[in-house]
Amino acid sequence: MRSPSLCPLSFFDEPTTGLDPRSRRTMWDIVSELVASGVTIFLTTQYLDEADALADRIAVLDGGRIVANDTAAGLKRLIPGGHVDLAFASATDFDRARSLWPEASARSEALSLSVAGDGGAGHLRQILTGLETAGIEPLGITVETPSLDDVFFALTGHGTAPAQPDTAPSGTARTGHGTVPATQDPAPTEPKDR
Repeated sequence: MRSPSLCPLSFFDEPTTGLDPRSRRTMWDIVSELVASGVTIFLTTQYLDEADALADRIAVLDGGRIVANDTAAGLKRLIPGGHVDLAFASATDFDRARSLWPEASARSEALSLSVAGDGGAGHLRQILTGLETAGIEPLGITVETPSLDDVFFALTGHGTAPAQPDTAPSGTARTGHGTVPATQDPAPTEPKDR
């Protein structure tokens, strides 16, 4: 590996595309080692879990424009969807907890509640304090925060629907270089023999 003083900034364009999981982890280790040695990495990736694991800051692009730029945690706080899931061993504890959070999503058959919030430490602390004050011991607690995929869909507004074909106005054709009249050849051709 080169000395960071020789290469203080490195660009990695989709470095793990097409790699098997082991090779992908090896690449993650290489990126992490470079960062630890003082190299600034500019990494492009379509894998948001990769950005979440490796990046100090993440820029979300949509249509070639930056629509958000923050830490992974900061981006996740931009959208609702965090919650704390609580499981209980008895119907009595479940009912008592349900009375503490009547707005929570309840699954009676599973004796579980899902309490909406930001999924952050403060939210969890409030829930734990409420349970402790009421003398309720949950069987299990799971904290869920929005994923970067959730953030991407919320910020770009595209959802998960299949992409629609890019339609150009009648009489035009869409190319990689823009819209051209349908009668114009978008790519130069070789002269024909006479």
